[in-house]
Amino acid sequence: MKIDPSLKNLDGLFPADFTEDQKARAKTLFLKNLSAEAHQFYGGKMQTLPKAGVYGFNWFNVWYTPGVSKVSTSIRDDNDVSFALSNRGNLVAVVSDSTRVLGDGDCTPPGGLGVMEGKAMLMKYLGGVDAVALCVDSKGSDGKNDPEKIINFVKMLQHSFGAVNLEDISQPNCFKVLDDLREACDIPVWHDDAQGTACVTLAGLINALELADKKIGDARIVLLGAGASNTTIARLILADGGDPAKMVVFDTKGSLHLGREDIRGDKRNYRKWELCERTNPNRIPAIADAMKGADILIALSTPGPDTVKREWVRSMAEKAIVFACANPVPEIWPYAAKEEGAFIVATGRGDFPNQVNNSVCFPGILKGALLVRARKITDGMAIRCAHSIAEFSRKRGINPDNIIATMEETDVFAREAADVARQAVEEGVARIDLSWDEVYGQAKADISAARALTEDMMRLGHIKEPPAALLEAALGKAIEAVR
Repeated sequence: MKIDPSLKNLDGLFPADFTEDQKARAKTLFLKNLSAEAHQFYGGKMQTLPKAGVYGFNWFNVWYTPGVSKVSTSIRDDNDVSFALSNRGNLVAVVSDSTRVLGDGDCTPPGGLGVMEGKAMLMKYLGGVDAVALCVDSKGSDGKNDPEKIINFVKMLQHSFGAVNLEDISQPNCFKVLDDLREACDIPVWHDDAQGTACVTLAGLINALELADKKIGDARIVLLGAGASNTTIARLILADGGDPAKMVVFDTKGSLHLGREDIRGDKRNYRKWELCERTNPNRIPAIADAMKGADILIALSTPGPDTVKREWVRSMAEKAIVFACANPVPEIWPYAAKEEGAFIVATGRGDFPNQVNNSVCFPGILKGALLVRARKITDGMAIRCAHSIAEFSRKRGINPDNIIATMEETDVFAREAADVARQAVEEGVARIDLSWDEVYGQAKADISAARALTEDMMRLGHIKEPPAALLEAALGKAIEAVR
């Protein structure tokens, strides 16, 4: 079978006699197989290219010594000038110790490079932002991962970057790393697993509630998983009007509530303890009980289609909303949740309807923060970004199978950049004051330029198309494994 290299119709690649479950498993295997082969073919995803021209060899004397001395002394006299005279103003460090890589756990420091390069690629193509993958060893002399090592590393590198994107750091270390660095650094430090997931989940939830004709303050909400993502999702939902008395959060040991002495006694779990203090006042112990009559389930838990039980979904309220966002396999297949009565089902995957994916958020919010040279990204900026995405999606039209903008909708990134930048200005964390139109125009121009550059490189053969045999082999292995 000849495969369209755009991969637009994945469902059409598989045998007609495959069940929905077989198709879902085969898609996952195909994408994994293809990823491994394509990374081998290209040798990774990112490279470094100049942004300034070389019009003759004397230009090296301009870009380097002796001319560059003027740049060095200008920045020495005013460090903020570095944002204008170097690429710092559009450069993000993607920092990870690779201790919680997607659904694969601790992959060792270099094991996270594929994901961190992927973030850098998405930032450039979707947001017009340059990024560098930096995977570090956070183990101390006792062999345990030490959050202070990441904190010190970021403090030292902050002078070369306009922002830092933290990624795939295991909890509870991730909480301390983010909270300490947000206060210690003079540039935005953003934890995409936590804040990015929370932002885009809130955006999808706003529109799902709109379609279900429900209000966030009235909704009964169950969150399965209490890691960095779901604890931050809970915090943003409550900050945006959710009722803590109607929220129940579950970790691997049960529900969070004031009786959880194991959480109270561990200072590293302060973010979870905050939710113990605020939510589940009735101390509902079992998820099966919490799910009865619930309006919303947000699962960021163990990957696998049986983590969320069909009967739990069946017991939910009318027009129930289910976000099953574990990667790479959701906690329940969307078709199964629909069969049990769910009105709207979202996952973290682009091969199902309603992808709730950080990629719709982080390129835009970071671009907006960079353009006004923000000193931090606040919760207010994240909530504004969520509403920006939701508003954009509503204007172009939403329905139960299409609640949120996708990565293909270029304008969403420029608009959220402008909204976030204005929020930063209003909160007093921006170094410069730009209008909404100025940010929108610059962001749109940078995004268009990044996409055009990639497309030109593909057209001119500097980026070669993967051979058909590579795609066919990946597909054949997936089909054979599932049969």
